[in-house]
Amino acid sequence: MQRRSLVSAALAAGLLFAAAGCADSDPKTSSGGAASTLKIGFLGSLSGTYQAVGTDLKSGFELYLATHDNKLGGHPIDLKIADEGDGAPTAVPAATKLIKDDKVVALTGIVGGGSVAAVAPLLAEAKIPLIGSNGRPDLKDLSGVWTTSFMSTDTGQSIAQYIKDKVNGPVFAIGPDYQGGYDQVGGFTTEFTKLGGQLVNGKATFTPFPTTTNFLPYFSQIKQSNAKAVYTFYAGKAAIDFVKQYAQSDAKDIPLYAAGFLTEGSVLQAQGNAAENILNVCNYSPDLDNEENRKFVAAWRQKHPDATPTTYAMASYDAAAVLDRAIAAAGANPTPESINAAVAKLGQIPSPRGSWQFGPKTHSPIQKWYLRQVRNDGRALANVMVQDLATVGA
Repeated sequence: MQRRSLVSAALAAGLLFAAAGCADSDPKTSSGGAASTLKIGFLGSLSGTYQAVGTDLKSGFELYLATHDNKLGGHPIDLKIADEGDGAPTAVPAATKLIKDDKVVALTGIVGGGSVAAVAPLLAEAKIPLIGSNGRPDLKDLSGVWTTSFMSTDTGQSIAQYIKDKVNGPVFAIGPDYQGGYDQVGGFTTEFTKLGGQLVNGKATFTPFPTTTNFLPYFSQIKQSNAKAVYTFYAGKAAIDFVKQYAQSDAKDIPLYAAGFLTEGSVLQAQGNAAENILNVCNYSPDLDNEENRKFVAAWRQKHPDATPTTYAMASYDAAAVLDRAIAAAGANPTPESINAAVAKLGQIPSPRGSWQFGPKTHSPIQKWYLRQVRNDGRALANVMVQDLATVGA
């Protein structure tokens, strides 16, 4: 578990962009010819439970390419796309094809923490860097693994103090029975109990994944437990089922706090009014007032007029920005090894979420987290930013 650190000295000092920061002109090869085309692999859940998440990751990366002349670091990009499916059993063969057949120089995307853990050894053997764009667990070998989103424990950790201060009594923690659920809910329960908070269920309750579609028996447990609040993590279709059923259950009057993915993106529209007033924590909100976010939201809405950008799309957009800078710094003929070495030297990355940088211990962002609430924003429900919470990372 990484420990909370308020804005680090490195951030305060404002590390300048690495020389990789901008690629204003197309590089030439060592022989003086035009820049070579590079193959980048994208692996994401384009089917299954988390199809909406994987689709947003893909769209975020493609948006960066579309707004940068389909180039990264001055090199034309051939994006190779593969379906992660619901986890490691489908992610591993898909990644193997990207590595061995397509011969990509870097890999990005990956929705599931279990998929990351299964694919990482393949990438390490091939010396291909992973610029992941969704949450991941702790890994022993981080030499070629980076994520532009978060460590999966960060989410719950960053809201624990807020819930401890606001809730007068014990909390019921619940999530799905797989690696991402363990990490997301575990980040909260570890920090919350460390702060002196009490879990009414003693330890988190985990529901079978992906088979659980009826949550009403669990909501009966919550009601009978006399919990004063609930903390949860679900995403995708499971999030829709959870929220709709919660609003109709005996537990509906118990305040619900959540990782932001519970109400993120297309699932919010599917949940409808059942999601109203849910407080959630996320590393991004589309209403953040900064120049990078204004540009990002405008570009996103031009491509997707009926959709609001999500944290998934933002983190994947940032993964492309990281590769843009790293490839530019990797020399005239970038290799997987030189790209990875360049990523390690990057400083602050300007981002729609606010500037961030990779933490040296976790290779994940040192970044702010925000409290949001589901409210009517004009004609539709939206996750509206309420306040800053904490800066987390290591």
